[in-house]
Amino acid sequence: MTVTPLALHSPRALQATLGAHGWDAGVAAAAAGGLRPLAFHLTELDPETVEALVRLTGSLGLDILTGDGWAVLAGSRSRLGALARPWTVPPVLAPLATEIGLALPAEPVQEWRTARGPVRLDRPAIMGILNVTPDSFSDGGRYLGLEAAVAQAEALLEAGAGLLDIGGESTRPGRVEAVPTEVELARVLPVIDELARRFPQAILTIDTVKAEVGQAALEAGAAAVNDVTGFRLEPGLARVVARYGAGAVLMHSRGGILELASYTHAVYADVVAEVVAELRIALQAATAAGIAPDAVALDPGLGFSKTPEQTLTLFDQLEALQALGRPLLVGPSRKRFLGTATGGDVADRDQATAAACVLAWERGARIFRVHDVAAARQALAVAQAVTGA
Repeated sequence: MTVTPLALHSPRALQATLGAHGWDAGVAAAAAGGLRPLAFHLTELDPETVEALVRLTGSLGLDILTGDGWAVLAGSRSRLGALARPWTVPPVLAPLATEIGLALPAEPVQEWRTARGPVRLDRPAIMGILNVTPDSFSDGGRYLGLEAAVAQAEALLEAGAGLLDIGGESTRPGRVEAVPTEVELARVLPVIDELARRFPQAILTIDTVKAEVGQAALEAGAAAVNDVTGFRLEPGLARVVARYGAGAVLMHSRGGILELASYTHAVYADVVAEVVAELRIALQAATAAGIAPDAVALDPGLGFSKTPEQTLTLFDQLEALQALGRPLLVGPSRKRFLGTATGGDVADRDQATAAACVLAWERGARIFRVHDVAAARQALAVAQAVTGA
């Protein structure tokens, strides 16, 4: 007799075991997903709900810890799925069952739709950062001229980027003035026009919060809009994205354009729960504006309106965002929370960025916005090979 532990942090071990016993690959994948362990923190529960929940979870084989008005519920996805059926549970538990159903991770999304074709997500999609600004926190002023910007774009693509994110307005900490629309347009439009002509295979995204800039960029050849406010500050940008059939990246942040990278609004009772809730609202607003759900990717906004400690907590719990059912984009590149963890300054954070990308991949992220594409690509290639994704 032999007993071999199976690590369940990824489905690879269980899928391979079932396959070795002759199971069909699709059936093995479904079974592995059903056995995946999950846990939920439930709050604002009345005593009657807690009592009914304890009785039911025992019969379902779920683990539960309870206190005054709260519970922690844990078990396999399949058993939690049995609980998340409001029509089968006692009436007092029906609202909770509905909420648990909404919180269960969605099936992985295989592609992100943009105006220039889909981005495949069965592998890491690397987005190279191209800041055509004089004051970005890491590379401000290096790629202001058209020739320098095109050369950097070519280097990013050769290093393995499939997407290029072009930005004409910095969101660095300490900014005191917003960039006028005409200045931002003058910075980004010649670059987008030239890159669309030279590199038609690349997916270009415009990093902007302005509807006028977004529209002009899409007309010049951009395929998606990356809005660091998730359309909070200018809802008209969502309508532009919908009209052009473009992709949209909705990032979590709080406050005005000059406050995004500050700690002014970094006040959370539960940073994970609040980010999930606020991104859900942003997603609903985007679809209400006419953007197709499969054209939306979500960004947790690492370092934006969050302290390093809050960012690390959110990063560890990135998997919680899978409940929203959209592809997850992360932008850890050279951020302050990496400096807090490593002690390195901005110029020495590319290795830490690559490590962060690997951890984000394991937590469900599929699009990675980085400065050093080569380092991230190599690290993610190893992560993909190990997890068997």
